[in-house]
Amino acid sequence: MECLECTFCNMTLGSDDTKFNFENKHGFVVRDNSPVSSGHSLIILKRHALSFFELNPAERTSLFLLVEQARSELDDTFKPDGYNIGINDGAVAGQTIPHLHIHLIPRYSGDMLDPSGGVRGVIPGKQKY
Repeated sequence: MECLECTFCNMTLGSDDTKFNFENKHGFVVRDNSPVSSGHSLIILKRHALSFFELNPAERTSLFLLVEQARSELDDTFKPDGYNIGINDGAVAGQTIPHLHIHLIPRYSGDMLDPSGGVRGVIPGKQKY
């Protein structure tokens, strides 16, 4: 980890406060501190980078392997009915921690009245089409 001011660069892997799950060469998985659903997890790049578009091919592959590993663990632990996978890339896209991370959000039948349109809902009025 590289940036002393960054929340994610300063996480202590394996400590109780991070709810650390597992890692590989390029990333690690923790539970979100402000989850939108049970099991909401973050896949975080170990190297300090702001954007998904800064990833090299090996990092991209490693992070998406962690997404799959996290999904398997969430399936066993929480038994969700679906998932949203998202990256907020840039402040105007809602990125509040300037360090690349992927949200893996378990979804459950009935958690909202009509989920159709999914991630389109990040822009009010655009989810339904």
